[in-house]
Amino acid sequence: MAHALHASAFAGAKVAPMRAARSSASTGRKSVVTRAMAAKTLSIPKTFEDLKKRGQCAFIPFICAGDGGIDTTEKAVRILDEAGSDIIELGVPYSDPLADGPTIQAAATRALEAGTTLGDVVDLVARVSPDITAPIVLFTYFNPIYQRGFEPFVKSIAAAGAKGLLVPDIPLEETGELNAVCKANGIDLVLLSTPTTPEERMAKIADKSNGFIYLVSVTGVTGVRSGVESRVEGLVKSLKSVTDKPVAVGFGISKKEQAQEVVKWGADGVIVGSALVKALGEAASPEAGLAALKALAEELREGSNREGAKPKGSSGGGFFARLMGKA
Repeated sequence: MAHALHASAFAGAKVAPMRAARSSASTGRKSVVTRAMAAKTLSIPKTFEDLKKRGQCAFIPFICAGDGGIDTTEKAVRILDEAGSDIIELGVPYSDPLADGPTIQAAATRALEAGTTLGDVVDLVARVSPDITAPIVLFTYFNPIYQRGFEPFVKSIAAAGAKGLLVPDIPLEETGELNAVCKANGIDLVLLSTPTTPEERMAKIADKSNGFIYLVSVTGVTGVRSGVESRVEGLVKSLKSVTDKPVAVGFGISKKEQAQEVVKWGADGVIVGSALVKALGEAASPEAGLAALKALAEELREGSNREGAKPKGSSGGGFFARLMGKA
């Protein structure tokens, strides 16, 4: 699977379709979607604009929806927002996650075995989006989008309150129609660039990406690594030479010191996935997992932000303290 993110650009491998959403998902969505319409969450461009004015780098955590149950995911999203996350990347569990390493693969498997569907995830976004300030970017493979149809899918996530969409297995050449539907519905389609992407193609990816460009720091799949490769500094500079859009670096970042290094290299955002997924999903209990998630998120946020960043607890109203019975 180490070839999954080769620069020829995420050429859509054949993957099994995600199980269909339960019928209750569609019948129960109207009320939660209506609530989401009142959300005051910032857009992704506005989030980066505000950070840039303060000289800040975005902290962008990733978790897999449904790991530990959809209720646990809802609590986790609220905790991440309260911990000061600037953007939250929420993964839709998928049966063949070719861009993901063993930690996120295992989380997706647990979520699917628990019965999590795409409809459940959309409903979750609608429940949390009115109460958080961090915009949500949905991470999903192409097949679920194709099965639903571009317009129905994008309209449903936009109505729920999502602000962005990331599809790792759609090639650049096939993003046109989906990107047009996303723009028409206020969704930023985020594209990925890799360490082996030629500069000419990198410029095309940057041109078509919206919200920010996701710079993959390694040639391979997601997962915790002992260090961030030094060539990432050059990759950040290369991207910034062809675009003024924000560049966020992900894959392999798991420690405060690694986040600090990426910030030093000029990235506009630090994306952390596997380490947080492991903290939440492999703990002895959901409560222990949420506590571990909170502690690690706060540590990583300190590494990815300097003085003046979004204050912790700015939107959650002490959610974690109430959850753990401390308020």
